[in-house]
Amino acid sequence: MKRINKKLLLIVVIIILVIAGLLDLKFEGLFYQMLPESVQSMISNIFNG
Repeated sequence: MKRINKKLLLIVVIIILVIAGLLDLKFEGLFYQMLPESVQSMISNIFNG
């Protein structure tokens, strides 16, 4: 039972981190600003169409 709870918690935490990362890239947050200029422009093209 404890093993299932740990697995579920790990999956939930990973999903939250992925969502937070995507939102950071979309709204040009801290992680986005640390990326090189070329990567930033590529990401901007993806999100802005």
